[in-house]
Amino acid sequence: MQKRLIVLLSLLVVLVMALSAYAAPAPAAETQAGGEEAAAPASAAAEEGEKILVVALGADPTSLDPESVMNNESGFVMSTIFDGLTKYNKGTSEPGPGLAESWEVSEDGTEYTFKLREGVKFHDGTDFNADAALAELDRVINPDNPYYVYNQEGVHSFATFTWGLVTGTEKIDDYTIKITLSEPHAPFLASIAMVWSGMMSPAAVEKYGFDVNYNPVGTGPFKFVEWVRNDHITLEANPDYWGGAPKVDKLIFRVVPESSVRLLKLEQGEVDILADVNPEDYTRIEENADLTLLRQPGLTVNGLTMPFEAEPFTDVRVRQALNYAVNKDEMNEFLYKNAAITAATGMPPILMGYPKDLEPYPYDPEKARELLAEAGYPDGFDFTLLCYENPRGYNPVGIKMAVAIQEYLAEVGVNLKLETLEWGAFLATRRSADNQDMGMVGWSGDNGDPDNFLYEMFSTDMIPVGNTSHYSNPELDDILITARTVTDPEERAKLYEQAATIIHDDAPWLFVNHTLQVRATRANVDGFALNPLQMFWYMEDVDLK
Repeated sequence: MQKRLIVLLSLLVVLVMALSAYAAPAPAAETQAGGEEAAAPASAAAEEGEKILVVALGADPTSLDPESVMNNESGFVMSTIFDGLTKYNKGTSEPGPGLAESWEVSEDGTEYTFKLREGVKFHDGTDFNADAALAELDRVINPDNPYYVYNQEGVHSFATFTWGLVTGTEKIDDYTIKITLSEPHAPFLASIAMVWSGMMSPAAVEKYGFDVNYNPVGTGPFKFVEWVRNDHITLEANPDYWGGAPKVDKLIFRVVPESSVRLLKLEQGEVDILADVNPEDYTRIEENADLTLLRQPGLTVNGLTMPFEAEPFTDVRVRQALNYAVNKDEMNEFLYKNAAITAATGMPPILMGYPKDLEPYPYDPEKARELLAEAGYPDGFDFTLLCYENPRGYNPVGIKMAVAIQEYLAEVGVNLKLETLEWGAFLATRRSADNQDMGMVGWSGDNGDPDNFLYEMFSTDMIPVGNTSHYSNPELDDILITARTVTDPEERAKLYEQAATIIHDDAPWLFVNHTLQVRATRANVDGFALNPLQMFWYMEDVDLK
């Protein structure tokens, strides 16, 4: 009870600080496209009779080029602007036809021949065809391309993860292409359906260069209009969308960092959908007849990284001690309102290959103290923890998680100094090769495959951007690389069982939980469906009744 009181008091302090920060004068609006400042709210531009759907985000996107960014806020917006060669079937993580109507795979699993959809145009009026698809792929895989995605400073990209095994591309005819891989890659069709593999207009790349990050041109159901940084992004319906014209005229993503303000705007009808929902608000939403709360199991993992190369975290006993020191079940109950389950390793238990007998580290502060003493830290130690404040799909309570963990660790002598950064700065710092601090960390699945969790976050190849703990284990690397090339599901599952167990035992993270996917809408929002991959797919089907 005493611990619970301490945690709640700490959270109250954080809330007061957050509200004070929100009340501070906002910086002048910065218009990214269109050349004019938006002095009035985006909705003020509505014409009579227009249907405008407004989604509230907890943080501003960092880029809108699918191949040059990897964070959910950017993905939420880009999933409505772009299409990939494949597309997840509605409500699932199974890949189906997208800009490619069909495909054939060679017997050895290394050649994919895609038949492209005819009659599709980019938002700038240029044709999507074989030449356009290959031009986009060249931008992603060819270092000699003047607009090669990795030639930008500070870029964070899935390009290597998705396209890294591509050894050749070929135009068969105007609407047929062949992609050759160096070896079989089981998740390939699912990976190229990710929002991060959306097809950008080659003409837009030529026009804007790397500024295409802020002037996106895709083939999706909505067209980019303007981006006023830290305020809103306005999109308009693409009436010629190959998947069917959207049912609303405009889609606006509005940036509202404070969760209480987001909920108030939803209640007052200023926004229609909350991209992230504070667990403390679940009951209030469910009791309001004008609102709807949607939730389902999520493909998420959430925790803290411990820098694998830095003392004292070079000792596995220290890493395990911190896992024993935190009562995750209590956090799930009081912070996450029972909308999360305790994590044992770096992948969700609903994925193929999760070890059925793998148990989370139990709450055992005495065991934590014993391990710290064995490692030479009987009095604990001090360390810095890098934090973000805004909610995430995998962590809807934001910095409150860090504050709670800080209290638990203090009881075993580990004193964390919380250093809070703005979201963009947080990502840049955490994904730096030089970073040696602990950090808040989490992941929402991108393609529904365990490879997207374990290889992306724990393989040596993905240091420092995906693997922000800089964890390196040659045995694990061999297993993860093999699992990417094996096509037999049972064999892959066994490999991922081994990998998940190794990660649990090595404890490069302080594993916290797997959260549910939760969204809230106005009751008059019709046709909005959750999907396992969190993104705003199929928004052309959403209407306002």
